[in-house]
Amino acid sequence: MYLYLLLNLGSLSIPLMYSFNKKMNFIKQWKTVFLAIFLVALFFIIWDVIFTKNGVWGFNAAYHLPYKIAGLPIDEMLFFICIPYASIFIHYSLEYFKPDLLLSEKTVRNTSILLLILVATVLFFNLDKWYTSVNYAMLIVTLLIGFFYGKEILKRFYIAFMIILIPFFLVNGILTGSFIPEPVVWYNNSENLGIRLFTIPVEDIGYAFNMLFWVVFLNEKFKELKLFQTVKHSKS
Repeated sequence: MYLYLLLNLGSLSIPLMYSFNKKMNFIKQWKTVFLAIFLVALFFIIWDVIFTKNGVWGFNAAYHLPYKIAGLPIDEMLFFICIPYASIFIHYSLEYFKPDLLLSEKTVRNTSILLLILVATVLFFNLDKWYTSVNYAMLIVTLLIGFFYGKEILKRFYIAFMIILIPFFLVNGILTGSFIPEPVVWYNNSENLGIRLFTIPVEDIGYAFNMLFWVVFLNEKFKELKLFQTVKHSKS
């Protein structure tokens, strides 16, 4: 019954612990980070509620807590806090420990254009599938925002995302049925491409990219705006 909760807490535990590392001190960004996570989570939870009510996906009661809000298990709502925090910690760890590990602007541009063409093509031929169409339509918007307003972020984020995919395949693999008798989260295959990477719907990669990029993007914008910064007044 506690598997989904344990996956959330297990994913969060090590990044949260190392957030207090005196050198990196990632925890100092907690105000902007959690504001970004909250705003993105709000959007994805609304999306989640709609898709759950329409049978696009659902949850196995054997693996989550018996408490629900708007039809979503509490564990599912925690997912949108724990997983983004743990994932973007990887992005910012690269920024701190490997500041020069960046893609060139040309590589970012070409990668983004290639992804846009690929995603748009798949979307065009699968407009009748809810998960595929909504997810990939949003991915196109995300890539365009990154292309025009977030190239500097994408220089590192593309690399970080490839690393994030390692724990992603482990955690999401368990959620979708790898290593356990039944999936924690089930999918209606008539609403997706029906292509699985192990047990993971291929759309989940785009879903993760959407969610995590927006958290990093908003966090960077909040830092640029100097939200929560204490204004010091000089004595006359």
